[in-house]
Amino acid sequence: MTNVPTTPPSLFHRVAERVREDLDSAVAKDPAATSRIQMALVSPGLHALWMHRASHALWRSWLLRVPARILSNVARTLTGVEIHPAAVIGRRVFIDHGMGVVIGETAEVGDDVMLYQGVTLGGRSLSHGKRHPTLKDGVTVGSGARILGPVVVGERSQVGANAVVVKDVPPDSVAIGVPARIKHTPTVAHPPMEDPALWI
Repeated sequence: MTNVPTTPPSLFHRVAERVREDLDSAVAKDPAATSRIQMALVSPGLHALWMHRASHALWRSWLLRVPARILSNVARTLTGVEIHPAAVIGRRVFIDHGMGVVIGETAEVGDDVMLYQGVTLGGRSLSHGKRHPTLKDGVTVGSGARILGPVVVGERSQVGANAVVVKDVPPDSVAIGVPARIKHTPTVAHPPMEDPALWI
């Protein structure tokens, strides 16, 4: 039996697969969602992510960085979500409601992350190096939270509403308050937003 060479999926198929993945994630994470079609039409968080993917692709070329910034500004105007084209965003990320979310230039967001409205992934310095947060896979960030500087929020951790995080958060932790403190570190993973302190 001979090995039949397989052709890699086309750009169209890769984009279509990512869009379906995003829609499935949004439907799973938003109790108000009724279908993929509904989310594709009315979710500003999804629209912002899709426009970011396009602007990020442009940003990779020095010649296209101005168009990338223009596209990101258009996305901000249309969705209320501001994501710098250089920010790295993983798969199956969902931004619920979206309004007021800001993601800075050197921010890195892992897979399966959930952000609520008003979240800021911002910087604390004017340096040109890494100055924005890194969110590892499975992180949930409550509405109005600010994560500032080159801090790392570990896998599956949760940041409470209106918390201000300026230090690293260990994996599987809950960070609440101003400045944020670690409430507990469970030994097993917990569902997103399980802890009532996250809403305070």
